[in-house]
Amino acid sequence: MNFPLFVALRYLATRKKKNFIHIISFLALGGVAFSTAALIIVLSVFNGLEELLRSLNTSFDAELKIEPAKGKTFVVNDSLLQLIKSVQGVELITEVIEDYVYVRYREANQVVTLKGVSENFLSHHRIDDKMVAGRLVLKENGVPYALIGRGVQYKLSVAVEDNQYMLQLFYIKNTARPGATDISRLYERKSLLPGGVFSIVQQLDDNYIIVPLETARDLMDMGNRRTALELRLKPGATTAHVQRQLQEKLGPSYKVLNEDEQHRDLYRLLKMEKLFTFLSLSVLVAVSAINIFFILTMLALDKKRDIAVLAALGATPRIVRNIFLLEGVLIAAIGTLAGLLLGGVVVALQARFGFIGMGMETSVTEGYPVKVVPTDFIAVMGVVAVLTVIISWKPAVQAARLIAVRNL
Repeated sequence: MNFPLFVALRYLATRKKKNFIHIISFLALGGVAFSTAALIIVLSVFNGLEELLRSLNTSFDAELKIEPAKGKTFVVNDSLLQLIKSVQGVELITEVIEDYVYVRYREANQVVTLKGVSENFLSHHRIDDKMVAGRLVLKENGVPYALIGRGVQYKLSVAVEDNQYMLQLFYIKNTARPGATDISRLYERKSLLPGGVFSIVQQLDDNYIIVPLETARDLMDMGNRRTALELRLKPGATTAHVQRQLQEKLGPSYKVLNEDEQHRDLYRLLKMEKLFTFLSLSVLVAVSAINIFFILTMLALDKKRDIAVLAALGATPRIVRNIFLLEGVLIAAIGTLAGLLLGGVVVALQARFGFIGMGMETSVTEGYPVKVVPTDFIAVMGVVAVLTVIISWKPAVQAARLIAVRNL
């Protein structure tokens, strides 16, 4: 065994003197362990929230989405659709018109996001298992229906089973004739029955109404203009490959977005929050690790006689320095491993039993979502390793100087 490591282990494990140094050594070890466990738990919660958001958004978003690079709408014609279909891996193309509208139901009203979709939208089967009331229908016997979010249903008090009242959609026209006095000429209006209610995530439930493409087109006077095209890929098709092929064929006038890119700002914000949380809790780990500095300083003073004996046996300042440096590393390493184990156990229990709840009756999951990512463990160990070396270096050098002073 390496001699400095052997001596460091003896200093750490000795039972001859349960003095103050040994007590605070174990307190420092415990501090590193608990702060490391807290860091792992919090990072796992962020991972779980990100995975939950991805799963919820995937049920509403397309695998690939085509949008104009500039402006709000673009012209969709047969040549464009054929160009997209010619890309291997594309199975289904859904035309989309999306914009804000004013909706009224009986005496209640609200501004919502209206999403008009072509008939093959239901073939995506993205919201089949998200229906909580009514039927999954957009058109039946030539009659158009609306699919509304649960939040919209609550705010407007929509009774899906009651066909006596209809949703009234209002859209402000882009231009108005100067001097016009008839207010009804300033907007378009459409009425249709609510067909069903879906529930995915609050942001979508509170704002979205899905209607047939023709209804949105006539209401907004879009003609052959669309705000997006949503694509479903064939089984086995690689999203990245299809996305790259589409972007090459469509050129810079269009953006081809995958599921993550459709919510780029949301995921970027979540990653930034995770990063800042990691840095903040790393400070907690650093505070716990600072105790190692005082431990090594007092240990060097306490072991003056041992250092003198080592010097008499021919130990160099480098050997003594390594002994105390390894002492700090051992304390941090044991504390870190214990913290990683404790954090991993807590995360596993939370994932299995969900004993810590979200605290909201309307949450999509009862317990906080968690997910273990191996890179988090590596990052935590890296941070502790760097902090330990930095903190342990000066006391170790001071201990080595005792030999240098003695040899003068």
